[in-house]
Amino acid sequence: MVAKAAYKLPFMKMHGLGNDFVVFDERESGPVVTQALVIAMADRHCGVGYDQLVAIRNHPTEDIELVFWNADGSIAGACGNATRCIAGWELARLGEVALSIRTERGILRATDAGYGQIEVNMGQPLVLWDEIPLAEELDTLSLPIEGNPVATGMGNPHCTFFVQDIEAIDLEALGPTIEHHPLFPERTNVQIAQMISPERIRMRVWERGVGITLASGSSSCAVAVAASRRGLIDHQATLVLDGGEIGIKILPSGVHMTGAWAHVFDGLWRGVR
Repeated sequence: MVAKAAYKLPFMKMHGLGNDFVVFDERESGPVVTQALVIAMADRHCGVGYDQLVAIRNHPTEDIELVFWNADGSIAGACGNATRCIAGWELARLGEVALSIRTERGILRATDAGYGQIEVNMGQPLVLWDEIPLAEELDTLSLPIEGNPVATGMGNPHCTFFVQDIEAIDLEALGPTIEHHPLFPERTNVQIAQMISPERIRMRVWERGVGITLASGSSSCAVAVAASRRGLIDHQATLVLDGGEIGIKILPSGVHMTGAWAHVFDGLWRGVR
């Protein structure tokens, strides 16, 4: 028991519209996250359970740096909901209204939008085949895959299918097939989307390395970008996910995502490191 107590690591549990995270603040402790820890904590029966794990780190020029892992232990280049949640927590802790965040995606700007909402500029969308990336040069607006999906990069790859009836699609079967499609050398997130109106889109998400999730910020950005490129929306829309709603605006400065955030609890991890 003494040995286990020596390894206790403080963490936070957060979620954005049901898309849940474990967060380690490494600014004082130094690096504590390992791949073994990521996988062990992700187990929803024997661990804590989450879609992504995030480490907060110091950065020499920005307010904070974020590093993301998927539940299977793989690195995630971006995670919009986690970015929004941590930004909300940090802004509330500091009493500030704006935050600059370094991620693998680049420098993201977060602001307090009021009423419990946080807005994050997720940066410019990537629409060229080698930026997303795809395995070969193709028209990213119309991939040669059944269902005619759109490919988009938001710091991680996305593949969006526009469908007539979202409830008729077996996402549990489609998701892993497209995630591992040979056109995506780094695998891909998968979205199915149904247009409700020119300002409102119903969508569901399969995240690479995770599976079906209740929400995804970067996926919401990707769906809005894909819809805009196909002329289905103008420059903004509300995305209706299984866990709630996210507002997306496509502006010259980048793709802006606005939504709620929640800090669920603080805990101590005494298991695998």
